[in-house]
Formats: sequence, C-alpha cells, structure tokens
Amino acid sequence: MSAQSESVRSISTRCCIVGGGPAGMMAGFLLARGGVPVVVLEKHGDFLRDFRGDTIHPSTMQVMHELGLLERFLKLPHQKAPVLMGQVGDETITVADFSHLPTVAKYIAFMPQWDFLNFLAEEGRRHAAFDLRMGTKGLGVLEEGGRVVGVRARDEEGPIEIRAELVVAADGRHSELRSAVGSRVLDLGAPMDVLWMRVPRRGDDPESSLGRFDAGRVLVLIDRGDYWQVAFVIPKGSADEYRRRGVGAIRDEIASLAPFLADSVDALSSWDDLSLLTVTVDRLERWHREGLICIGDAAHAMSPIGGVGVNLAVQDAVATANILGPRLRDGRAGDEDLAAVQARREPPTKGTQRMQVFLQNRIVSNVLASRSRPAPPWPLRLLRAFPPARRIPARLIGMGLRPEHVQFPA
Repeated sequence: MSAQSESVRSISTRCCIVGGGPAGMMAGFLLARGGVPVVVLEKHGDFLRDFRGDTIHPSTMQVMHELGLLERFLKLPHQKAPVLMGQVGDETITVADFSHLPTVAKYIAFMPQWDFLNFLAEEGRRHAAFDLRMGTKGLGVLEEGGRVVGVRARDEEGPIEIRAELVVAADGRHSELRSAVGSRVLDLGAPMDVLWMRVPRRGDDPESSLGRFDAGRVLVLIDRGDYWQVAFVIPKGSADEYRRRGVGAIRDEIASLAPFLADSVDALSSWDDLSLLTVTVDRLERWHREGLICIGDAAHAMSPIGGVGVNLAVQDAVATANILGPRLRDGRAGDEDLAAVQARREPPTKGTQRMQVFLQNRIVSNVLASRSRPAPPWPLRLLRAFPPARRIPARLIGMGLRPEHVQFPA
C-alpha cells in the first residue's frame, strides 16, 4: 500500500504527551492519577537504552514519597551516594553532603533509567485514564485556526492522529515538536562533549563515586555496583580526533587518571563500547503556544554537570500536573495556564543553567586547556576547610532551586 493510500486512524483524548522519558512519563502518570484522560507516545518499543540520565535526586524521591510509592520504588536495583567527591590533582575533597537535606531520602540514587520509566509505566497502567503507546512516534502537530489540536503520529500499523485539548512535547533535546512553538532557541554553549562507557568494577575498587580533574583531562566515575559508569570529558568537537587515535589511547588516559582501573579498562575493546554525548545547553524563549507546551529537555537542554537533567524534567512534570491538571479535568487549559507553567519553572531552569555554564567555563574549560596539574579552586578549598559549607552544593544538586510538591489530587 502506498503512503498516499494509507488510511489514517484517529483517536481523541484530553491530553497527548509526546515522549516517554522522565518528564513525559511522570506528567502522564500524575494527570491520569488525577482523572485526566492522557495518551503518552513513546517512539521506541521499550525503554532499554544505555547512558541516559540515571541519577534520581532527593527531590525526585520526595515526590515518590508524596505519592506513596517510594518504598516500592526503592526495591528496584540502585546504588546510594550520600556524598559526592572530587579529586583535583592529588587532593580529594567532599563536594556535597546530602545527609542534612530536609527530605526522606538523603542521598542520590543511581538507577538505570529504564527501571525508573518501567516503574512509572506500571503505576500509570493502574489508572483507567492512562494510555501508553510504545513504538509510536510523534511526527508533528495538528492545527486548526492557529491552535494546536493534536498530534500526527505513526505506529507499526501506520499513520494515526491523536486529537487532544492539550499537547505536551516531552520528546527530548531533539524534539520533533518544539519547532511548532515558533520560539527562538537560546543556545548557551558548552565547551565539552562526553564519552560514556562501562568498565568492570572489582571488589577492591573505591566505594564512592568520584570526579577526577587533572592536566587536560576530566573523568567522572559512577559506582553502579558491578561496574563503573565512566564519563570521559573531552573538548567540544574533538570526538573524531579521539576516534582516529583509537580506543587504546582512551584506555591509557583512563588508567592514568584512575590507576585502579588499569586492568579493568581492557574491557573497552572497540569504539562500539563508547557512546558519545554531544553536550548542549539551551532553552526555548517561550515554551508554549495555544494548545501546546514543551517541558523537560524539549524546553531546556541541560549540561550533564550535577546530573540534574532528570530532576528538572520531573519537577517540570509535577508543576505541569499541579497547574494544568485541574483545568484539563474540567475541560481546556488556556494559554494563560500554559504561561503559568513556564513562569513557575523558567526561573529555576535559568538559575541552574547559569550555574552549569559558570562551572563549564571557569573549571571544566580551564582544566581541559591546562597542561599542568591543577590545584583546587577557592570554592573547593572552602569546602575542605569548612565542612558545613558542603550543605550548599548538596541543596542545589539534591533539591534544585525550586523543588515541586504533588498538589493535583488522585
């Protein structure tokens, strides 16, 4: 059958969410829990993709606690990080101590994102209003009279139109729908990219996750139980140069930065064992238009610094449900309601991105450009000399600038 003769199926719902990541799944679950009919579209057939954001922050676990789900959630495999450490040159410094946070979980949990998303999917399916459609790709919006009235999509059976009172674009930093907003994208720049990889973890390896900064090199090691999730930070656009040098050069640099991995890095046998993250820090100037709102990475791509992308996405979802849920349950969310979501979430997004850009430009760039062993900058020296100051980065990383709380009732 030709594309021109394919029949287009059509369904209707109150809210259609495009993207089954943390923002889309949490928003879909919260809205359906509150009685709003919602269709969530996820283009892949499952959630099994490696090297996505795997950090669950204390404020996200506080949301799970407010939903009565935390105890069951924490039965999923995860590793706890009650502190974050950094090594600059030869000095190791505790950067953040989460033990004093006013939250139920006083640590970061490292959990595969597919487990997090599968958990939300299972909880969502407990509600009749929740319709998750895997293997269904959102292609664009339906418009009538200048208003977005739905989504054009395709699944394995062919084209489908989902008509909705509201479309939520939560389809990530490469969003297919964000262009429909017609808003300028503010690119804040990033001086680095990241090569992600897995390296086996041995029983006598250090127990804590750690960031290492040395002459011209930055390495982040995340303890994932039986392996290290390794982030090898490289100057922006230098991936092809590293590819030409071969994976052996990367193994040598990792072993130099973390000598206890000297034998383990042999597990990296080819470039296929590495995954490149092209770092982008940007945000839409306006997140919405009539009938459509962008949240999560579709509205603002975050730097990997602090691992806060998942947390920001979840907070966006909670605010979206709190503000728009009552309107959608009664009928339609107006443009002023969509603007209220942006007004709520834009300030913490801007503040977080400013801090990330500052750290990128003042620390990461300088280390990557350096040819001599760096000394700890004064903020890290302060954290070393005055341990109570470690509560400040713990608060900024663990809770964010405006933590959200569940208000839209079941």
